[in-house]
Amino acid sequence: MSTLAISPSRVSLAHIYALEIRNEFVRMLRAPSFVMPTLIFPSMFYLLFAVLFANRNGDLHAGIHLLATYGVFGVMSPGLFGFGVSVAMDRERGWLVYKRALPMPAGAYLVAKLAMAMVFAAIIFAMLGVLATTLGGVRLPADAWLTLLAVDVSGVLPFCAIGLFIGSLVSGSGAPAVANLIYLPMSFLSGLWMPLAVLPPFIAKIAPLWPAYHLGRLALGAVGENQGEAAMPHVAALAAVTIVFFALARRRLSRG
Repeated sequence: MSTLAISPSRVSLAHIYALEIRNEFVRMLRAPSFVMPTLIFPSMFYLLFAVLFANRNGDLHAGIHLLATYGVFGVMSPGLFGFGVSVAMDRERGWLVYKRALPMPAGAYLVAKLAMAMVFAAIIFAMLGVLATTLGGVRLPADAWLTLLAVDVSGVLPFCAIGLFIGSLVSGSGAPAVANLIYLPMSFLSGLWMPLAVLPPFIAKIAPLWPAYHLGRLALGAVGENQGEAAMPHVAALAAVTIVFFALARRRLSRG
């Protein structure tokens, strides 16, 4: 009897979260300014630098390395832009205030955005994987693919936290510029576009300051590119970034 009394509420709660996640995904999917760069740019850059340039020189090793790093470059975008821009616009339009007044779970808005970012990260991974295997000649064992997928999908979280903080700070019109000022320089300075070994030494020295560097090292470890390097310092750095920026964003948003 108690099961019958509890079950409907559980089903109802799950249904609310599912609807919120679906609506958030469809909302972002219908935004060309988000979808096009988020899904197309990582694949385009991988096709250009890993498939066309590297394969021309017969360097299949570069295809594996860039599969990992461009995957990280790709999954940064759903977090920074999916959170940063949309939260800033929702806050500016009063949508967050309206959401708080609705009889829905307090965390549904945030969970939906996190799920949306993870789904886009998985799509980016799949697109790069298809290019890598069909055109790049990349061959990896199944466990390496699964580990890389886990790194990419979970690795979106620190950038969601940073994006949420951006959205809590700036206006809807200013958020894309601020996100780009973080996204593009961080990608370059973290060695995602080209290996740190070919960049000036001072860039390699400051690379550990950026969360994208730590996620990149985990991604490279997943494909066997940095064997022997401990993963836990990178995991700890990413966890710290996630916690700090979510806390800062929550504090900002709780003020109105």
